[in-house]
Amino acid sequence: MILVTGGTGLVGSHLLYKLTDKFDTIVAIYRNEHKIKVVENVFSFYEEHYQKRFSKIKWIKADITDIPSLEVVFKHQFTFVFHCAALVSFDPKDYRPMRKINIEGTANLINFSIDNNIQKFCYVSSIAAIGDSINNETINEENEWLDNNDKHGYAITKYGAEMEVWRGSQEDLDVVIVNPGVILGSGFFNEGSGKMFTQVYNGFKFYTEGITGFVSVKDVADVLIRLATSDSIKNERYILVSENVSFKNVFSLIASHLNVKKPHIKTSKIMTSIFWRFDWLLTKITGKKPLLTKNSAKSSHQKEYYSANKIKNELNFEFQPIDKVIKNVAVDFIKQV
Repeated sequence: MILVTGGTGLVGSHLLYKLTDKFDTIVAIYRNEHKIKVVENVFSFYEEHYQKRFSKIKWIKADITDIPSLEVVFKHQFTFVFHCAALVSFDPKDYRPMRKINIEGTANLINFSIDNNIQKFCYVSSIAAIGDSINNETINEENEWLDNNDKHGYAITKYGAEMEVWRGSQEDLDVVIVNPGVILGSGFFNEGSGKMFTQVYNGFKFYTEGITGFVSVKDVADVLIRLATSDSIKNERYILVSENVSFKNVFSLIASHLNVKKPHIKTSKIMTSIFWRFDWLLTKITGKKPLLTKNSAKSSHQKEYYSANKIKNELNFEFQPIDKVIKNVAVDFIKQV
């Protein structure tokens, strides 16, 4: 039996679909029941008659920060645990909740996995938890993490969560960690990377020339399953990036496949610096979540290149080209407009 946390999120929902190819019984935990409908919608992007697949999932209401609810979950005998749940935010106000969910929640799952003799624990981390580039060289799994003032709360808590996973490996729990870049996929067009499709479709005009790694959610799911079921791979981490692409090019590809006008106003560092400060003031007045924070503004201009050679070589894995990924996601987006 399989356990998936974060099953109602982008990675978790696509992973659940892929898992139904190989396993008959899958447990997924959730907190908000209405999000299960979103997962059904993701399944519908894959095939018209998805109900039989979807029925393989047993949904259990639980919270990874709540020990009693996890005790109920782990009454089942699991072989693999796929830990996809996380709080993602660049808002400094969310730092404490992120520590609780991302670090404490992961620690709880590691403890239960050790106690219940889980065969392998698979954790979805982020390139945010990978070490910095040295002399502008391409970043790989060996880059050293430097705990400095440049790190934002999300990066710190994902790195802290990884430390809990490695602790598990020291207590005889087999683990694997994946560090995806910006994950592109269908079904969540009002949050995360999915908002890029919505914003561009609605006439978003601005772009930056920052560069980072992008990857398909389907590739992330496929790699996770292959790593979990590999007898030889354990206690390793892998960067998952198809291509290093500029935000300008990604926005242009989205616009092209949605047949709308491309963002055409280049945003400088000074402009984003002014905007996040102005937005911060608005949040103080209105109480709404910021559209742009100091950290997200900075990230939008950084040029970082990541290597996925390790996973390519060890699994002989080929990532989908980002143009193809964006084209497929755009098709699903249009279906929902």
